[in-house]
Amino acid sequence: MSAPTKGSQPRILSSAEGTHAEAFSVQEWGLLTGIAAIWGSSFLWMEIGLESLRPGVIVMVRVLLGVAALGIFAQARRGVDRADLPRIAFLGLIWVGIPLSLFPIAQQWIDSSVAGMLNGAMPLTAAGWATLLLRRWPGRAQVLGLAVGVVGVVAVSWPELSSARSTALGAGLVIVAIILYGLAANLAVPLQQRYGALPVLLRAQLAALVIVVPFGLAHLPGSGWAPAPVLAMVPLGVLSTGLAFIMMANLVGRVGGTRGSVPIYLVPVVAIILGVALRGETVAPIALFGTLLVIIGAWLTSRKERTAAR
Repeated sequence: MSAPTKGSQPRILSSAEGTHAEAFSVQEWGLLTGIAAIWGSSFLWMEIGLESLRPGVIVMVRVLLGVAALGIFAQARRGVDRADLPRIAFLGLIWVGIPLSLFPIAQQWIDSSVAGMLNGAMPLTAAGWATLLLRRWPGRAQVLGLAVGVVGVVAVSWPELSSARSTALGAGLVIVAIILYGLAANLAVPLQQRYGALPVLLRAQLAALVIVVPFGLAHLPGSGWAPAPVLAMVPLGVLSTGLAFIMMANLVGRVGGTRGSVPIYLVPVVAIILGVALRGETVAPIALFGTLLVIIGAWLTSRKERTAAR
């Protein structure tokens, strides 16, 4: 994507197609599984952190650690065009600052299983934004894969959804968050293609601190500092808010926002595997069936992109 001409301002709401329209190679599958593994484990780290830390503190610490992890790399400090700074700041707000703050607030009124199931619809919002911004429909295989994946996520979450508590307010906040996630997955594409993931993400997460630091400071009173919850913030910040975002930005830059959002389907699957392996939880048969559907949906979405007419 060419740099903006002198004196021009790029549109905030703009996207681009991925550079790799073919079926996923080993590299794309590696990024996909890495993202799913890291973000799937983040539920475990948050659960441990909530044993003594309030939600705002968790959000603030994870973003601060994410910024620190990104800042280690010299490439992250490379310059970017000043005309793109508003887009990068906006990306930080809608990808990191606002959604990461909305989820713990929403979970005061809804269970984590409901939040996880709603979050699984993020690839659909990414596809919707891609259709609007690129003015074209996804290919048939991608549409089928997205549909199968959503059914799989519902099946995975169904055993807990049947007994979960929820309110319209909590669900509404999560829906706002996933709409923002879907938009962010598309806006990140041209920025990553132009500068690479590191310079964009470092500045985006610095912009997110504008929201998360006041939220975190407000939640400092009442938070404890037990060793296990504090240590759980390290992987949550360095891996989930640092490394996984780098991998996600690279993936959407390569395959576009719609196909690049597929790792979200696998996040609840990873969370279930960790729950069984580390916390002795049980898995219902319908969840196993849902896991199979999720994998099939991810495979269908990963096929060669044959887009419909503009």
